[in-house]
Amino acid sequence: MGFLILVFVIIFLLIFIRLFLYRTTLIYWVKKWGHWIEDRIHVHQSLKVPELTENNQENLFYRKIHTYLNSLSTIEDSDFTNLISGKKQNGVVLCLDDNQIIQDTFLGARLSWTNKVDNINQKKTFILKLKKKDKRRILQSYIQHIHRACEDIETRCKEIRLYMNTTTSSYRWKSVPLSHPATLETIAMDSDLKKKVKSDLESFLKSKQYYHRLGRVWKRSYLLYGPSGTGKSSFIAAIAKHLSYNIYDIDLSKVVTDSDLKMLLLQTTSKSIIVVEDLDRFITSSSSNLSLSGILNFMDGILNSCCGDEKLMVFTMNSKEKIDPSVLRPGRIDVHLYFPLINFNSFKTLASNCLGVKDHKLFPQVEEILLTGATMSPAEMSEIMISNRGSPGRALRSVITALQITGKNGMRVVQNDGVLGNEDTQTSNGNNNMFMMDGNCSVPVVKEIQKLYGLLRMKSGKKVGPSDQFSGSLDRSR
Repeated sequence: MGFLILVFVIIFLLIFIRLFLYRTTLIYWVKKWGHWIEDRIHVHQSLKVPELTENNQENLFYRKIHTYLNSLSTIEDSDFTNLISGKKQNGVVLCLDDNQIIQDTFLGARLSWTNKVDNINQKKTFILKLKKKDKRRILQSYIQHIHRACEDIETRCKEIRLYMNTTTSSYRWKSVPLSHPATLETIAMDSDLKKKVKSDLESFLKSKQYYHRLGRVWKRSYLLYGPSGTGKSSFIAAIAKHLSYNIYDIDLSKVVTDSDLKMLLLQTTSKSIIVVEDLDRFITSSSSNLSLSGILNFMDGILNSCCGDEKLMVFTMNSKEKIDPSVLRPGRIDVHLYFPLINFNSFKTLASNCLGVKDHKLFPQVEEILLTGATMSPAEMSEIMISNRGSPGRALRSVITALQITGKNGMRVVQNDGVLGNEDTQTSNGNNNMFMMDGNCSVPVVKEIQKLYGLLRMKSGKKVGPSDQFSGSLDRSR
C-alpha cells in the first residue's frame, strides 16, 4: 500500500512539473503572439541612428545608445547575444550581437531596437521602432532618458580607450581599453617639471571660455622630444589617465594621402589626446606619402575647429635639429618637453619604483658617476633594476657598473648649466611656454646596451640565454 502511494506521488510530481513547464512555454508564446497581433494593428515608425554622420564623423548619439542598450536587463531576454570576458577575473558580461533586437519600455510604451549591420560595407545603424501614436508623447523624453542613463553609466564605469587607425573600413578607428600602468607619479621626471605639467593641464581644462573669447580652438599642443627609451610614450599614457581622456594614436605609415589624414582627424572626439609619434621621421623622409603642408594643416588648420573642442595634440621626436621651424612655431606647438637620459633625480624615482628604496648607501656613488657625464636611458636602467629587483644592493651595483662602462666608452652628456630650457630658449623666438626636464639638449643614445646587459648577467654568475638578452620589451617607450 505504501509503495503504491509513493508511486502515485512520484507520478503526480512528474505531471505537475510537466504542466508547469508547458504552462510557462505557453505563456511565453501567448505573449509573443499578443505582441505580434498588436504590431499588426498599430502603425509603427522606424528611426535610424547611423554610426557615422554624413561627413564620416562619429555619431556620438550612436555611442550613447550602444552604452545604454548594453546596460538593459532585456538584453538577457533577446534570442541572441554575446558573452565576453568582463573586467573582473572570471567575469562575463553580455554584449550586443549583429542584427540583434532589444526590447525596451518607457512611460508605458513598448519600443524595440535593432543593431543593424550591413555585411557588405560594414556600416552599422541602430533602428528604433515605436508606435506612431506614442512618438509625439515620449520621443523627446526618451532621448533625454538615454542621455542621462549613459552619462550615469560612463561616470560609474569610465574606461579610457586607445584608438588606432586602420585601412579596412569607412570608420577608420579601432579601439582597445588602455591598460598602460604609468601614472604621473611613477614617471621618472623632475618633480618641479611634473608640477608645471600638472598646472598647465589643469589650467587648460578650465580655459574653455577664455579660448572661445580669443576666437581660438580649445586645444593645446605638446612636443615631446629626446632619445628613445626616455619615457615619452609612458608620459602620454600617464596624462591620458590623469585627464581621463581617450588616446587616438595615428600611425602615419598607414595614411595614404593628406585628405586621408584630415578624415582621421574628423573622426576623433572631444576630450581626447591626438598622438603622432616619430613625427621627425615622416617630415624628413622623402618616401612619405604626406606633404609638409598637409601635416601643418593637420596640426593647426581650420579642420581642428570641426572635430570637437577640448583636445590635446601630442607629437614625439627623437630630435628637432633638422625640423623646419614652421613646424615648431608657437601656435602649432605650445609646450616643448625634453626627455633626457638619466640624471640623479630620475634615477631616484626609478629606484623607488623598481626597487622600493628611497635612499641607499650606494646613492652617493651613483650621483658622483652621473655628475661625470656617464648616463643611459630610463628604459635601460629600469631593465637592469627589474632584473635584479630581489636585491637592491646588487641592482645598484649593476647600475654603477653599467654607468662606468658607458663613461669609459665616451658616452657623455653636456653638463647642466642650471638654466631651464637653455637651448630651446635660443631657438624659440622667446616662446615662454617651454618646459625642460634639464638643460641637456643633444644627448647620444647608448647603443651597446645588449652587450653591457650580457656582461652584467655574467658577472652575477647567471647563464645568459637568448631569452635573457635585453631586448627592450619591458616598456621601451619612446
